[in-house]
Amino acid sequence: MILAEIVFGARDWLASAIALAAAGGMVLIWSYWRAASAARVRAIAGVLKAAALAALAICLVEPLFSGTRPRPQSNLFLLVADNSRSLAIHDRGRRQSRGEELRRRLSEQASWRTRLAQDFEVRSFAFDTQLSPLKDSAKLSFEGDASALGGSLTALAERFRGRPIAGVLLFSDGNATDSLGATFADRKATADEGRDYPPIYPVVMGADDGLADLSVTRVSVSQTNFEAAPVTIAAEIQSQGFAGQPIVLRVLEEQSSSDAPRRSSPVAQGDHEPRHGVPGLPAAAAGQLKLIESRTVTAPADGKPLVERFELRPEQPGISFYTIEARLKSEEDAAASLETASQKSAEATLLNNRRLATVDRGGGPYRVLYVSGRPNWEFKFLRRALQEDDEVNLVGLVRIAKKEPKFTFRGRRGERTNPLYRGFGDAQDETAEQYDEPVLLRLGTEDKDELKSGFPKAAEDLFAYHALILDDVEAAFFTHEQMSLIQQFVSQRGGGCLMLGGQHAFAAGGYQRTPLGELLPVYLDRGEATPLAGVRLRLTREGWLQPWVRLRPTERDEQRRLAEMPEFNTISQFRSIKPGASVLASVESAGGEPLPALVVQQFGRGRSAALAIGDFWRWNLRRQDHAKSDLEAAWRQMLRWLVADVPRRVEAEAQRSPDEPGQMRIAVRVRDPLFEPLDNAGVSLRVETPDGRQISLTAEPGEAAAGEYTATFAPRLPGAYRASVVAKAEDASEVGQREIGWVVEPATDELRTLRPNRELLARLAESTGGELIEAGELDEFVASLPNRKVPVVEAWTYPLWHQWRVFLFAIGCLIGEWGLRRWNGLP
Repeated sequence: MILAEIVFGARDWLASAIALAAAGGMVLIWSYWRAASAARVRAIAGVLKAAALAALAICLVEPLFSGTRPRPQSNLFLLVADNSRSLAIHDRGRRQSRGEELRRRLSEQASWRTRLAQDFEVRSFAFDTQLSPLKDSAKLSFEGDASALGGSLTALAERFRGRPIAGVLLFSDGNATDSLGATFADRKATADEGRDYPPIYPVVMGADDGLADLSVTRVSVSQTNFEAAPVTIAAEIQSQGFAGQPIVLRVLEEQSSSDAPRRSSPVAQGDHEPRHGVPGLPAAAAGQLKLIESRTVTAPADGKPLVERFELRPEQPGISFYTIEARLKSEEDAAASLETASQKSAEATLLNNRRLATVDRGGGPYRVLYVSGRPNWEFKFLRRALQEDDEVNLVGLVRIAKKEPKFTFRGRRGERTNPLYRGFGDAQDETAEQYDEPVLLRLGTEDKDELKSGFPKAAEDLFAYHALILDDVEAAFFTHEQMSLIQQFVSQRGGGCLMLGGQHAFAAGGYQRTPLGELLPVYLDRGEATPLAGVRLRLTREGWLQPWVRLRPTERDEQRRLAEMPEFNTISQFRSIKPGASVLASVESAGGEPLPALVVQQFGRGRSAALAIGDFWRWNLRRQDHAKSDLEAAWRQMLRWLVADVPRRVEAEAQRSPDEPGQMRIAVRVRDPLFEPLDNAGVSLRVETPDGRQISLTAEPGEAAAGEYTATFAPRLPGAYRASVVAKAEDASEVGQREIGWVVEPATDELRTLRPNRELLARLAESTGGELIEAGELDEFVASLPNRKVPVVEAWTYPLWHQWRVFLFAIGCLIGEWGLRRWNGLP
């Protein structure tokens, strides 16, 4: 508040006025001291005459009130109204909606607006997804799908930067859908952020309580390598006014005419529902929602969230969209759709009862290279396990004979190849192994040239795989350069490497002090491979926490499974693990000492693992013919974990653009065969909208990092979006493809909570130097603006002495003193 100060216009008369007042006071005291009257009468008369003399003495120095006030029409005052859908809510017990009350308060006929326009240049704006000028408050529709509060305030600050803004009167419920909440969430950063804005005076629209509503506030998706339920969707439910009542939660999967026959739920085979009439999901030509799971829970207490988790197993890879819906059980049967239910629902709105979740089970097919030093049972069961997984392709390189020295007397005259290949046709000289070379069998290769020369010697050949399995093969099988290449495959390319136990593995295979030994998560200096009779596998504490290590959904079932597992006889022993490694499973030695059986660690960009058991295949011997193989499931989960986070040559993600609210920023990273950033690539995108349209985009090179390309997409419809990304090298050869998906739910985000966010608005006002204003106090607020700090002011003075009230006061005091003296008979 700005207070006026008192100044003297005739300072030269100050000394004379003081002397006159002092002399008059002395004479006054002397005269009344000698008067013969009651002391009380003399005191009152003296005070009256002294007050009159003081008033006349002060007038000699011409006292003035001096201050500043806003220069008329020189300062801007901005009126900003929230035009989003949340203002259409009717608070309980009120006939008008929040928007109708806002429209009435903001009317041009309001007395406070007339007073405000006298001193300020008033500009009116409205915002929902973006900021726009407002000429008439009657045109507010309150149908906006978002509340871009932060972006609108930033746009105003930028638009009027350098202009004198006295303040911003903000009419809103404070439920922002952009980054404003996160910006002002930290009180320490609030003051710094507020310097960019003029003083903001929020007017809170809406009541703090009284609404009855049920909402799905957020959903999150987590994916694991647990085969029974690899996808978990967590839904957060909030209730207001329905505490203790039963509610029905349903999970529905989106299906189109093309994928309806092939997509199914592992939990339940449900009915199909038409996609039409679902808020946030526009109707597609033949789209349907398939019921996956339904459960009844109890509504939480007001203000306390309820989190429910749904475990799913999508049967097909790629992008899938799931809808999580919450309804009151009493209304579920009566409502054929949310639109018909909204006419008789007890909730304030039904637009926040659904949310979409995006599940990406893509990334494949993954290619795993299996290298074995001899034919064994392990490869048989591993290959059989992956026949059920279309996303993982196993390529085998099995040595069936070691190097054989050439003795001319043993072979036929003129024969240069190994006799094992005798009788395979005329092409044997080109394809068969020569003497002094191991005899290798290639399985599952894409073409005749893959692995033709044995284990890859070039980085681009090895980096084409996602994971590497080494089974009972000694270090001498590889050259030093190949072992260094394997280390780069994990640390730089980000691949996974798993070594299995056996007679020629780990320390027994001579891997000490080799690049592969450095890669492994265990120390090999004291390791040995000796048969152990009758050891059983046990999970460690860390192992119980890893979903891909377990095969059963409950601890009791998992304990029973471990107890039923067979005993193993071949264990590669090592006593210690490297720092940062984790032991997930162990076995007990003959002396009862636990020995590591499954050890994993992060190595550079990738991961490495050591499975010390050399006869893992024994697990499958106890399986009944009709029973599902736990060994095969364990292999699938282990390989899924091994390739889970392996980078691809083309990776893409879609995020909300921080600079342009309402738009999606699609970032694509492209790598060359050596997995270095690839510049000068061509990246094209094809976006499929919820109504089935195809939109083509071209990604441009980004400035943040090499090999990154970005594109911006502005969604016009709510619902689920898919985008296919194709990257091509400079020579027009295809680098790779990727599919991504995202959801746009502006109405659900807008109505996530119906309670006004007073805390956010209060922090916003405090940080910008404003004040939280109640809707009924607008007249008092506008009346106080001339006394507040504004950019452009003018000086004003108000003469106190040149007022009839001053002289009337002096005359009144003199007349009162004269009357008092006469009444008491004083001279």
